Amino acid sequence: MSKLSKVIKEIRLDGTKDGCIRVGVIEEPYGKDSESVVSIAVLLQSGSDEVDWKVHIPKENIDAVISALHEAKKAL
Repeated sequence: MSKLSKVIKEIRLDGTKDGCIRVGVIEEPYGKDSESVVSIAVLLQSGSDEVDWKVHIPKENIDAVISALHEAKKAL
């Protein structure tokens, strides 16, 4: 099972009392020699290690995901 190798940033999750969005890097997420990924996890209680939702994004997809997030923000 993969573990978060490095936390890059924790962001307060708006609309919750104590939630956060945790952005980090996971090395070898799918076993030995697999490529590192960015992990975006949502925790409804920031002090907990229990992740409520998460997504892994390969390096090659990061720019496209950022672009899509900008488009989604404009649509809100």
